[in-house]
Amino acid sequence: MRQKSASQTVVRNRQSRFLGQKTGYLFVLPWIIGFAVFTAYPIFTSFMLGFQQATITGDGVAREFIGIENFREAISTDISFIRDVGGFSIVSVVAIPMIVILALVMAILLNFPLKARGIFRTIFFLPVIIASGPVMDKLIDMGVTTIPTLQEYTFYWVLVGFDNIFATAALLVLDSIIMFLWLSGVQLLVFLAGLQKLDKQTVEAARVDGASPWEIFWKITLPSLSSLILVNIVYTTVMFAQTTFNPVIAHISGNMFNVTTGFGYASALAWLYFVVITLIMLVLVGVFALFSKKSLT
Repeated sequence: MRQKSASQTVVRNRQSRFLGQKTGYLFVLPWIIGFAVFTAYPIFTSFMLGFQQATITGDGVAREFIGIENFREAISTDISFIRDVGGFSIVSVVAIPMIVILALVMAILLNFPLKARGIFRTIFFLPVIIASGPVMDKLIDMGVTTIPTLQEYTFYWVLVGFDNIFATAALLVLDSIIMFLWLSGVQLLVFLAGLQKLDKQTVEAARVDGASPWEIFWKITLPSLSSLILVNIVYTTVMFAQTTFNPVIAHISGNMFNVTTGFGYASALAWLYFVVITLIMLVLVGVFALFSKKSLT
């Protein structure tokens, strides 16, 4: 009887686990279907279009397999694409750490017990809600995202006179410094959540031992936020790669509906741009990992 009851218990446990797994898969199934239809399939189609000559005709989209010709043309002959990618890569290496640092500084300031702290947090996060694509385009056209006094200095017009990647990157950073502040809203909230979970007893113990606020920041606060800094670097890289003032996005969109290039060439450009963004992310993450390792030692 005991063996029979034990075997029945094992069977019931297996059935309950199977039902639990089945129920879990049913809840996840809508996301799986949505990902397969709206994400995985377009990504696969875009990758295949990169090896084809796909142009719009009266009967639809005409496709012809041409191998790696689109990628070869983008790397060897498309000077505009190479210049835009090079300039934007340099800007990204400068702007992404700048956005993360600005978010960290503002989060530390807003974490102090100040009056109307919630109002200031709302003000800093409002651009994330308001500044959508069309709104951001209008603000850029109106010159709201720039600092007018910068154009009064000589070094600004010296940069305008140079036609190279570094001058273009420097001008884009100077002209978009306010926008970088607007793009730090989500990162600010992430850092605030990490600061509020910081162990206050450890901070108090460090103060009792005579640690200065600067030492507390470098030895306690910053190491405790290392994982959040990594998350914000990845998030900022992806977000910054899709901003409306990105010249690479405009170049890809222009080739998409071009009669001579079409969807195939635009897809090849998009995949090359994806490789560049991935490399930028790996470089930034690697530099941060090296910096955090040295700071801990």
